[in-house]
Amino acid sequence: MSIKIGSRIFSPGIFTTLLTIVLIAFLVSLGRWQLRRAEEKRVLFDSFAAGTDATLSIDLATPPLRRYQHLEAAGHYDQTRQILIDNMFDGERVGYYVITPFALAGGGWMLVNRGWVPLGASRAERPAIPVAGVERRLRGRADHMPSPGIQMGTKAELKPPYPVVAGFPSRAEIAQLLGESSWTFATDLVLLDPGEPDGYVRHWTAPGFPPMRHIAYAVQWFALALTLAVIYLVTNTRRMATAARAPGAPP
Repeated sequence: MSIKIGSRIFSPGIFTTLLTIVLIAFLVSLGRWQLRRAEEKRVLFDSFAAGTDATLSIDLATPPLRRYQHLEAAGHYDQTRQILIDNMFDGERVGYYVITPFALAGGGWMLVNRGWVPLGASRAERPAIPVAGVERRLRGRADHMPSPGIQMGTKAELKPPYPVVAGFPSRAEIAQLLGESSWTFATDLVLLDPGEPDGYVRHWTAPGFPPMRHIAYAVQWFALALTLAVIYLVTNTRRMATAARAPGAPP
């Protein structure tokens, strides 16, 4: 394929053309994926910001709430059957999330994330995480259970002694461990408000990168696609050779 453009000719090879098309399509698809992720994160961050616009009281019969909805509930903690979710970070420090069952007034259960505690001298040394079982009304945000980006290997069975150390358990797995079948539908987990007592480090934010980070990545992928297109055009365009002059012809 050759195309004459003034004094130049554009003549790319078939293989080069096909390879360039595939690479540009791939880079553009990555950019579009980052834009979709930016929109998903915008919705997530907006939901987190709007979560405290109203506080809803929940009990066993409360229907599912939107993620990060601010809530309050009456009942008491069960300090005898707590779970430590391993490999949780506060900045660069590794530790555990403290998950404590909460018996709702009127019946039923929910799980409360009381915050982050640091790893001890060794993993054999579990942190002390006492909490009084007095009646109280706590406040927090509805959330999902923490989950890994990629699940590696087979998860270990949850079993006592308490506190049980677990890696990304589901609420169903915790319910089976505790032997409790009556759980509120409102949320899988409550993120205990930073101002509530009997909590640990609680720097709650929407997870992952903010939307603008994904938009910046999208711009980079689109820029690479444009750069590749320019390189393809420049390297496959050349000046046409000047025709040879006849003998005796004026210069």
